[in-house]
Amino acid sequence: MLNKIFSFLSFLFLAMVAIVMFHSCANMASPTGGAYDVTPPVVRSASPEFNSLRSTPKRIEIEFDENIKIKTPSEKVLITPPQQSLPVVRSVGRKAIVELNDELLPNTTYTIDFTDAIVDNNEENPLENFVFSFSTGDQLDTLSVSGKVITAQELEPVTGIYVGIHSNFEDTAFTNTPFERISRTDSRGNFTVRGMAPGSYKVFALADLNRDYKYDNPQEAVAFLDSVIIPSTMPAQRQDTLFVDSITVDTILTVSYTRFLPDDLLLRSFLSDFQRQYLQKHERPEQHRINLFFAAPTTAPSFTLLNPERSDDSWYVAERSAGNDTLMLWITDSLVYQQDSIRMKIDYIRTDSLNKNEIVTDTLSFNIRRSARERQAETKEKEEKGDEEDEEKPVRFMGINTNVQSSFELFNPLRIEFEQPVILFDSSFVRLYKEVDSLFEPVPFLLETVLFNPRKYTLRPKWEPGGKYRLTIDSAAVFSHYGLWNNGYDQNFTVKQLDQYGNLEITIAGIPDGKPAFVELLDKTDKPFRKSIVKDNVVRFQDLLPGEIYARIVIDENEDGIWSTGNYEEKRQPEAVFYYPGMLVIRAYSDHVEEWDIFTTPVIRQKPPEITKNKPVEKKRRDPNLERNSGQQSRQSSPFSGSGPAGGGRSGGPAGMQQNRGVR
Repeated sequence: MLNKIFSFLSFLFLAMVAIVMFHSCANMASPTGGAYDVTPPVVRSASPEFNSLRSTPKRIEIEFDENIKIKTPSEKVLITPPQQSLPVVRSVGRKAIVELNDELLPNTTYTIDFTDAIVDNNEENPLENFVFSFSTGDQLDTLSVSGKVITAQELEPVTGIYVGIHSNFEDTAFTNTPFERISRTDSRGNFTVRGMAPGSYKVFALADLNRDYKYDNPQEAVAFLDSVIIPSTMPAQRQDTLFVDSITVDTILTVSYTRFLPDDLLLRSFLSDFQRQYLQKHERPEQHRINLFFAAPTTAPSFTLLNPERSDDSWYVAERSAGNDTLMLWITDSLVYQQDSIRMKIDYIRTDSLNKNEIVTDTLSFNIRRSARERQAETKEKEEKGDEEDEEKPVRFMGINTNVQSSFELFNPLRIEFEQPVILFDSSFVRLYKEVDSLFEPVPFLLETVLFNPRKYTLRPKWEPGGKYRLTIDSAAVFSHYGLWNNGYDQNFTVKQLDQYGNLEITIAGIPDGKPAFVELLDKTDKPFRKSIVKDNVVRFQDLLPGEIYARIVIDENEDGIWSTGNYEEKRQPEAVFYYPGMLVIRAYSDHVEEWDIFTTPVIRQKPPEITKNKPVEKKRRDPNLERNSGQQSRQSSPFSGSGPAGGGRSGGPAGMQQNRGVR
């Protein structure tokens, strides 16, 4: 009897287990895992402690409440005073570890600015503006200054440039001595130099190519303030908002904090007009042409032909760029260009290792390299030449390019470019006609050669709006140095009517008294396409194509008609640039009148975002539905986290709390 009961109970147990297992398999689902994590890591402890005094650590450990990662520490983590020997910054589990390899200076405040490099291991929520500080002396310096770095010519935010300070006001401090304290700009060009002692300072920006924290390379972009700054503090208040969830406001608090001044410094970065000069490349791409390429604009070189020997310059026609950085020699002497190898002595300017320019002499070889197949083909061609003399060969004409289109712009001249330099070209070879009562009548024009280019010519007639024109060049009227002549050219076109254009007049306020200035109109890529001088605080543009355009003004200090860069050695700032803070819409057959005060909008907010190239990095947005599930978590804060002051002088992390309490 007992055996039967035991067997029945065993069967019943096995049946229940099977039913439970079947039900579990039939209802498989992923676990919810709890609320979505939207909170950054929270500091639990640090060794040495935050803001510790008389501390000389070689290793710093900061422990958090969860596993962390440190993203791109070489770019985001900044230690000041600057370190010559690179520190080791890494994460191990819940700890951020910094190993300092430089000797620590006595009586100095050290700050480690992690920016947003520390994130949690799973969702990568960043711990914003996290700073660790300690002092090797008896006091902690807590002052800071902040501001923005923009490019001087385009007013673009400068990302990743060093900003440093010197209390030594000698001109050579910036060029010979590393910065005393440094910061680095974020994606918006903002910076904050922390841990400063009371005193007076000069502020600089430096795109440090060799990471020695001093301006010893003229190819580094720099910026400097003319004035001396004195860091200070003042009490201030701001509004903080607490949310129940991602969209519902809980409480608006008035928070008192310490504001660090100045917090609106503006540095305009520039490259000096120094450029290393050297011969970059030389080549002979065609039998009758030699090319020389220099690394920067330079004085025109001189050269002498050695093989075959020539004592004059009648063997070539020169074509060059405005700055002489590209030089093209068209060899017109057949005894020269028929040589497979040409040797030439050239005297040019080269920059030495001390950045000094000197005249050097080189001997260059220019060879036409023919493969065996090409040589065989040439021999075969000569052998068969007699048989082919009776055959008619297709005529190769010299190419001609013009800017003529069926609908021609009213303000454009006519431009003609030949494939090769021509022996002779004058206005009698070209005819321009205008249609009058179904007949074409000749139109006078001025023929100009284009400076530095013997193949280009410009025709300047007086256009009649809406007029119908015809441009012709007779066949075989123009010959090149290589025996080619032109084919006939005949093109009809119509000049646009005045009602297809708009005019613009801008009255400008704020230009310093007596300062010359010019305004550039810009397209959607921030590229200038028209320029006009400001006269009596007014600038005018005629015959503008309809469309959306932008504008900037240059205070032309040296009156050379172009924007001029700065020079630190001469203590010369780059010429000031201001952007019209909006878009100008030009409509056809309309006169547009605008007023512009160049100081109404702060310089850092003048450039329209549509043409700003360096867009700030947008923070990753999370799903609000998931954040709503974690509303309570988002209201929690670390006991070590601080709040940043307005105006860019942030004081995040433990160092920030110390700054708010213990300003000297």
